[in-house]
Amino acid sequence: MAEDFEAVASFAFEMGVLKRMRRTGWWHAGVRDPESVADHSFRVAQLAAMIASLENADPARASFLALWHDTQETRIGDIPHTAKPYLGSSPSNEAITADQTARLPEGMRKSVQEAVQEYEAQETVESHCAKDADKLECLVQALEYRSNGFTTVQGWIDTSYKALRTEAAQRIADAALQTSPLAWRGR
Repeated sequence: MAEDFEAVASFAFEMGVLKRMRRTGWWHAGVRDPESVADHSFRVAQLAAMIASLENADPARASFLALWHDTQETRIGDIPHTAKPYLGSSPSNEAITADQTARLPEGMRKSVQEAVQEYEAQETVESHCAKDADKLECLVQALEYRSNGFTTVQGWIDTSYKALRTEAAQRIADAALQTSPLAWRGR
């Protein structure tokens, strides 16, 4: 039993790497100190819950899926899309998650692995909400960077918007495109 708790503690330390790992694609846009993978995942989980509530899906499940969507990056790093064609075949997120969670107690291991499998399969409305939240968060982050003077982020805005599948995410994106990142301060 002590070994189980050691495995959980070890996994917690591994997940902590995400707080220090930067989202590297933004370096291409000149952002010297982009947000961390954990920063990104936090807002993705929040957006997933909001999108799911508008799509009559389970907000808690969508948020849970989003929470685990990038945890594999502790093992492979945050690889920008421009690098992926040069890397050949790489292990699936499901395989990486299986390695990451192999020592966890069965219930924990199963919970995390099933969340990653559901997210990657994209067969449930909650997985669609979580995936849209990932794209929407990238769009919102690009808008924030643009408002801070980074003028080369339009590609992130465009590709993120085009990837949205749910009506709720599209409507939120439309509103974000028309709203100042600081509009919330005036309310």
